[in-house]
Amino acid sequence: MKKIWIILLILLFTKAIAFATVSPKEQIKKTVDNVISILKDQKYKGEKKSQQRRTALRSEIGKVFDFEEMAKRSLGIYWRERTSQEKKEFTELYKDLLERSYSGKIESYTDEEIIYIDERIENGKYAEVKTKIVTKDKKEIPIDYKLYFNGKEWKVYDLVIEGVSLVSNYRSQFNKIIRNHSYQELVKRMKIKQAEELLREK
Repeated sequence: MKKIWIILLILLFTKAIAFATVSPKEQIKKTVDNVISILKDQKYKGEKKSQQRRTALRSEIGKVFDFEEMAKRSLGIYWRERTSQEKKEFTELYKDLLERSYSGKIESYTDEEIIYIDERIENGKYAEVKTKIVTKDKKEIPIDYKLYFNGKEWKVYDLVIEGVSLVSNYRSQFNKIIRNHSYQELVKRMKIKQAEELLREK
């Protein structure tokens, strides 16, 4: 009888945590709403405020995106061969690459409609949130967010934009460079790209 009560308490505790946790769709919507709020905020408007605006955007996006997990999946089989320091360095380079690649696209937002289509959760650990952006000329751009539950909250580990996985796309590029050259060459190219972007921003 004591064991039954213990099992019931565990089940109730687990359900209480589940109800207290923000759902994957709510997590994505909250982040997207906050990003749009930053873009509309007058204190971030204009070319002179671009650095402050991007810092605010990166901070908000960083709350829901797990860049280390994305870097790990993008590097694929070569991740486990890396030292702790190499993993840390690669994650920072990867994070910077993503933020610079997509900051312009995010900042070009001009009141497009964002529709949240569906939310699918598998085994309470993985989830997919399907959305689409409807432009002013009625073009629909599907964006699916893939998330995992880290024990406390849902984190994004991949984006599928118009049917193309961001992680898979980068993995294909990275693996090709490593196979044809080396991991060190990949890091070198990423650092050169980063330096070029920094110069462009000055």
